[in-house]
Amino acid sequence: MNIPLTVFLLCFILTFIIRLPIALGMLMSSVFYCLLAPGPAVGLQMAARQFLGGLNVKFILIAVPLFVFAAKVMNSGAVTEKVFKFANSLVGRWRGGMGHVNVVASIIFSGMTGSAVADASGLGIMEIEAMRKHGYDDSFSCAITAASATIGPIFPPSIPMIFYAMLSGASIGKLFIGGMIPGILIGLALMAYIAFIANKRGYPRGEKYTLRQFIKSTIIALPALMTPVILLGGIYTGVVTPTEAGALAGIYALLISVLVYRSLGLKQLWEVILETAKTTGILTIIVGAAFSFSYIVAIERIPDVFSGLLLGITTNKYVLLLVINILFIILGMFIDTMAITLVFIPMVLPLVKMLGIDLVHFGVVIVLNMMIGLSTPPFGMLLFIVSGISGAPLKSIIKEIFPMLLVLIGVLFLITYIPWFVLYLPGKMQ
Repeated sequence: MNIPLTVFLLCFILTFIIRLPIALGMLMSSVFYCLLAPGPAVGLQMAARQFLGGLNVKFILIAVPLFVFAAKVMNSGAVTEKVFKFANSLVGRWRGGMGHVNVVASIIFSGMTGSAVADASGLGIMEIEAMRKHGYDDSFSCAITAASATIGPIFPPSIPMIFYAMLSGASIGKLFIGGMIPGILIGLALMAYIAFIANKRGYPRGEKYTLRQFIKSTIIALPALMTPVILLGGIYTGVVTPTEAGALAGIYALLISVLVYRSLGLKQLWEVILETAKTTGILTIIVGAAFSFSYIVAIERIPDVFSGLLLGITTNKYVLLLVINILFIILGMFIDTMAITLVFIPMVLPLVKMLGIDLVHFGVVIVLNMMIGLSTPPFGMLLFIVSGISGAPLKSIIKEIFPMLLVLIGVLFLITYIPWFVLYLPGKMQ
């Protein structure tokens, strides 16, 4: 541990203690290191070069703003309402129906946006209000909304998987397809828990739709429901690349919002464009900062040290997967998902490759792990979102979500140790 490296690590730790934006923290750490470290491999000029190299993003990352745009169009138009009504007509009649509707709507919506935050903040408003009207506790409604939103980046498309693909070199198409079965497993597991709680607490059945009403809601929602079919069909058949699928998603979302549902005016479209530009700008700066940060991590051989520490515990890949899962669950309790993706995943990737763990399998596992962190106290972002939407106290939501987190962790370990759930569909692509 030399002085520049010590300052580098202390600055990065300080970022989380005083809750600085992750991009600023990585840049600050990199600048201090470059000012203190000797030699031609560092210096402010090298830090700037690495930052600008990060801004010269790979082709695959172009998909990120495209999917962000699609998600914001879906949230601003009537698409969320149509999806929710269709889910209600499908499973709302069961006991605890509105809870089941919440989960099914999240699965459908996740096939359009690839974002847990978009699900919780857009569809979540409608879900919580509907559950409130049917007599559900606010804390339970918020907890299931947050837990079901984690499906968003697991079921394709997925923004976190795009970043993972950039870092690991894994096939983004196979990552997308590999998330389908785990996403459905999460939905079924949460619905089983809802059924148990609904019977225990006497939550009501939802509205019973006639066959005619069901067909009508299906026809109305069909343009929205076709979004994941078009995207995944295009990727699966090789007609479009995942990046091109992002463009297709944005165009299709715009067309159905403007021409089919007539719910997106020029003013709303301009707001969507501005929000997309803002989000893209933030993500781009984070990526640039991460490249500078990762350069220093590489020249100090931190991944080798990290791998050595883990191999000092065990060389069994199954035990190491357990250790990595536990480590990342703990990180998710305190650290932002983007920081985990860009800083900590590169540290474990050399070890994952060395042990022969399939990169697609590991990618889906680690993305689910990070999504669980979004609903895990004390700093789970989804908890703050649903609390802000509903006005429910954060303490009561945390109490309700703990059993749901155990359900999610159960699915996490299931797909960790039975890779078939992740690799079966990607295997069919070959």
